[in-house]
Amino acid sequence: MTPVADASAARARLLELIKELAVVRGKVILSSGKEADYYIDLRRITLHHEASKLVGQVMLEMIDDAGIQLECAGGLTMGADPVGTAVMHAAADAGRAVDAFVVRKAQKSYGMGRQVEGPSVEGRNVVVLEDTSTTGGSALTAVEGVRNAGGNVVAVAVIVDRNTGAKEKIEAETGVPYLYAFSKDELGLD
Repeated sequence: MTPVADASAARARLLELIKELAVVRGKVILSSGKEADYYIDLRRITLHHEASKLVGQVMLEMIDDAGIQLECAGGLTMGADPVGTAVMHAAADAGRAVDAFVVRKAQKSYGMGRQVEGPSVEGRNVVVLEDTSTTGGSALTAVEGVRNAGGNVVAVAVIVDRNTGAKEKIEAETGVPYLYAFSKDELGLD
C-alpha cells in the first residue's frame, strides 16, 4: 500500500472506502433508538488497515483547516477510540504531539475513579471525536466528561454527519463548533 500524502487524494480515497465498506442498506435501529433505512458502520473504516490512516489524515486536516488548536483528541468509548488513535498517529507523522484519550460512559467506581482515561486533559485544548452522530448524545456525554476532568473542549468533530440535527444540538449545548469530514449526501444517502 502506498501512503496517500496529498490531502485531497486522501479524502477522495477515504470517501471511496466508506461507500464501499461502511454503508449497509436495510432497516436498522440506531443507538439513538431511531430507525433508519441504512447504517453507516464506520468501525469497518476506523479499524481497517488502509482507511484508519486516512481517517487520521482527513480529520487532522479538517481540524487544522478550521483553525482549531488541539493538544488532545478522543471521545466516548467505543466509536471514538480508533478515531482518536488515528488522529494521534497522523499528528505524530506530521511531527506534532497530540495525545489521545477515551471517555467512559460513566465514571469508574474503583481504582482511580476516572471517566477520562489516558494522558490528562486538564488545562489542555481538546477536540471531542466521534465516528458518526445522529442525536449528538455520545459527543455530549464525552464533552461533559472532558469538561469535568478539566479539559478545554474547542470543537466536536465527526467523520460522517447524518444531517439529523446533531450539529445544531451539539453547537447549541456546548458552544463549540461541530465539524464533519463527510455529509450523508456525499455518501449518496437520503
